[in-house]
Amino acid sequence: MVVAREHEGTSQTPAERRPGAGEVAAALLRALPAEIVRTDTTTRAAYASDGSVFRQVPAAVVLPRDADDVAGALEAARETGAPVVSRGGGTSIAGNAISEGVVLDFSRHMDRIVSIDPDARTAVVQPGVVLDDLRAAAERHGLTFGPDPSTHSRCTLGGMIGNNACGSHSVRWGTTADNVIGLRGLLADGRPFDAGRGTSGDPAVDAELIRLRDAHLASLRTGLGRFSRQVSGYGLHHLLPENGFDVAKALVGSESTCAIVTEATVRLVPSPPVRLLVVFGFPDVFEAATAAADLARCDVLTVEGMADDLIQALRSRPGRAGAGSELPPGRGWLYCEVGGQDREEALERAARTAAVVRERFPEAGERIVRDPAEARALWRIREAGAGIAARMADGGEAWANWEDSAVPVDNLAAYLRDLYDLMAEHGLRGIPYGHFGEGCLHLRCDFDLHTDRGLAAYRAFMNAAADLVTGHGGSVSGEHGDGRARSELLARMYPSELLDAFAQFKGVFDAERRLNPGVLVDPDPLDAALRPGPGHDRLDLLPVHALSTDGGSFARAVGRCVGVGACRNLHTGSMCPSFKATRDEVHSTRGRARVLAEMLRGETLTDGWRSTEVREALDLCLSCKACASDCPVEVDMATYKAEFLHRHYARRLRPMAHLSMGWLPVWSRLVTAAAPVARATNALLARPRVAALVKRAGGIEPRRRMIRFAETTLRRWMRRRGPAQAAPGAVGTAGKRTGGSSAGTEQIYNVKETASPTPSPRDDRPAVVLWPDTFTNFHEPGTGRAAVEVLEALGYRVELPAGSVCCGLTWHSTGQLGMVRRALRHALDALEVQLAAGYPVVGLEPSCTVMLRDEVRELLPDDPRARRLAEQTTTLAELVAEHEGEWPFGRLDAAAVAQVHCHQEAKGSYGADLAVLRRLGVDPDVIGSGCCGLAGNFGFERGHWEVSQSCAERELYPKVRAAAAEDVILADGFSCRTQITQGTDRTGSHLAEVLRTALRPDRPEKETRD
Repeated sequence: MVVAREHEGTSQTPAERRPGAGEVAAALLRALPAEIVRTDTTTRAAYASDGSVFRQVPAAVVLPRDADDVAGALEAARETGAPVVSRGGGTSIAGNAISEGVVLDFSRHMDRIVSIDPDARTAVVQPGVVLDDLRAAAERHGLTFGPDPSTHSRCTLGGMIGNNACGSHSVRWGTTADNVIGLRGLLADGRPFDAGRGTSGDPAVDAELIRLRDAHLASLRTGLGRFSRQVSGYGLHHLLPENGFDVAKALVGSESTCAIVTEATVRLVPSPPVRLLVVFGFPDVFEAATAAADLARCDVLTVEGMADDLIQALRSRPGRAGAGSELPPGRGWLYCEVGGQDREEALERAARTAAVVRERFPEAGERIVRDPAEARALWRIREAGAGIAARMADGGEAWANWEDSAVPVDNLAAYLRDLYDLMAEHGLRGIPYGHFGEGCLHLRCDFDLHTDRGLAAYRAFMNAAADLVTGHGGSVSGEHGDGRARSELLARMYPSELLDAFAQFKGVFDAERRLNPGVLVDPDPLDAALRPGPGHDRLDLLPVHALSTDGGSFARAVGRCVGVGACRNLHTGSMCPSFKATRDEVHSTRGRARVLAEMLRGETLTDGWRSTEVREALDLCLSCKACASDCPVEVDMATYKAEFLHRHYARRLRPMAHLSMGWLPVWSRLVTAAAPVARATNALLARPRVAALVKRAGGIEPRRRMIRFAETTLRRWMRRRGPAQAAPGAVGTAGKRTGGSSAGTEQIYNVKETASPTPSPRDDRPAVVLWPDTFTNFHEPGTGRAAVEVLEALGYRVELPAGSVCCGLTWHSTGQLGMVRRALRHALDALEVQLAAGYPVVGLEPSCTVMLRDEVRELLPDDPRARRLAEQTTTLAELVAEHEGEWPFGRLDAAAVAQVHCHQEAKGSYGADLAVLRRLGVDPDVIGSGCCGLAGNFGFERGHWEVSQSCAERELYPKVRAAAAEDVILADGFSCRTQITQGTDRTGSHLAEVLRTALRPDRPEKETRD
């Protein structure tokens, strides 16, 4: 019999004997090619967690290419007794994609859509296929895959099958189990299976399953399948005769505890050509939950709900104060999507749906969203719920685990009221949202998972919540599986007879309990192996950055990453460019956060801030800051990288790239001190042998062309223009120092030598300060000259700071934070009078503008001048767009390719730029792939060439190469223009240069704005 199969190689079960990582690695390398076996500590740390709060450091990670590789991994696991778990996108919230043994990551290679049969409406896929890729392929035939969790852009079909994922459209198209036709793969002992309706593909297994089923017929019929979102435990009701003895469906939701799936046949459904979103607003979330039951019975595709708590948490984020303003009034909302063959049919269904709500809930507001872009923006709020809910409106942490409960939809409002009462009784707060139309509720609570006392309170709440949901006829899990979060609670939900049936079912497929032990059967305690548990932050130190939104704690900042995996989006968004290039979990924002967390814990990575493993994980981070905005919880890996490098190299020799490029402001100033020196330097660097020697000495990528130095800097050009045109320098500030700068900084910045002359007292134009960043001042002063002419044409008097200044960007990106703070203090000294006078500070280089607006407050939090500088800094586009006076520009009527600087996209807005371009008659095709790939020093550092070019080849290079000769190539960032020049036969232009081109020679006295 299968259940009685003896264990091969040892008499101990995997739970009793955990082999060492070296033993597992050796066995895997004997069975598999080395290139698909990852046993390095960095990788193991990156895979230590998924989207949950649990942590298990694996012995090894395998990236299988086919079923034979899976068989080899299973053979090695049998040899060593190591447990095995399957993993897709790693977005599991319940902790069902981690293991102390072997992790099989199917997302890297086994990601092929084998076939689509539009007539049969089926698709055959490998487990690593990303859901959105399948949906895009099916959409060409007017079809889609119905279940669509909010992680649809990165979750895999294998993960969805493992967890029985559902998503917002399951109210119409059901769970993943409802849409699976057949599964193929391997059992733990290496035997193949081919499960479907009526068979597992193995007569012996079928016989065991039939005996199991017949022994528990009454329990299976009364205890399972009672409502659509009852997914806790195994789906044994699919084995019932009336359900066709469907073994494939029974295996869906088994969380990799029974078998390893290598191929699946799934059902596709017709996709409505037109979809419209109807949003309803209710006085509170309880009325929204009551209305959900009525709407679920309407002809709708979704009934998604959320409470005001979620919107308030979102609005608490920087720059998101107006989020959700498009929602109708209320404190609870439902998203109802309707479909139709054409717009008229969709509108008719939307109207009918709205009429149902108006009849029963007269106080509800409604809004039919006709604009697809606006609908997409509203959906993003709902889909980002897991990340948004991870931080309360006051910044408090909130955690999953009671994240996925479900009740019959008619019971939802009562259950939700009781759940709020239970949270209040336990002194907890939470943010509810979810699939209200099917009674499924997502909720993150502000558990204290950091202390022993907090863990005891957490356990007490989880047990009480399990009793509560069971009392409402519900399930502790509604779609994400039980995992380590809720498997222990199955004993509170199901009678012992069903628990015995679950154990027998696992035994049929995995007699030795080697596959994902601790989940569903013989569960691990729900408070064991918690990632944020006591001791997770033993190496936490006072950071240089204030980390104001994280209470000054580096550990808490790193802990922002809850693992939702938005950084793994391959085709959309700006985050994370290095992962998009390598598809390596280590190079995702989440992977790096996990490695940093392991460093802080000090168990797997024991060298602390000196860790080479962390340095390697951070090496390919471009510091583009996309994660600071694209990540739902705003993980800012660029800042964490700077903090790590600052400590890693403290009192140690730094790489030459940190000296050659980190200190670029100093070298640039020295080289451009005199025109002959700059001219001679450029001539020498143009010689291949000299350039090669310099690049080798400076740690610079040999395939890069060296940048040039300006013979006439922007400052020198301003001085030569004379005070009448330049109107530089605030009166009385030339050469003045107000303290706060160190002697070292004074040597770097010779203030008196470069101070600007006093302006003419007759010049009463409003003043602006042009920030002379390193790149504009010393390398491409033409951009600065164009900006001066444009600003003067707008009626401004242009000043420069009183002396050479630098925001410290290049020091920041190389982790030389002491120099950054000194540079910023000096800048505040040089700007003090102008800031006090309220002059706007105009930034031309987007990365420097972000330093002045954002980083200065984090690095100098106690200096009131820093806050003033942040508030008064503006971009040229913002100043031009808000200008109310004479409009001195003509129309260009041109097309353009526009590369938005990654820092501007992450920490600012391109809205003002678009407004100005529209007024100029420039139609920009805005690059949507994020960072250009050069990213300051990153693309110039040796070893980064391939990733840098891969980033540019995603969209930037192809669009620039395809642009017509007369099209404008727009790029405000010096790095972006350098990447374009060195990677194509085109050159990029700054907005200032485009505006100067558009200046009218006969500027009118007055022209109102359009």
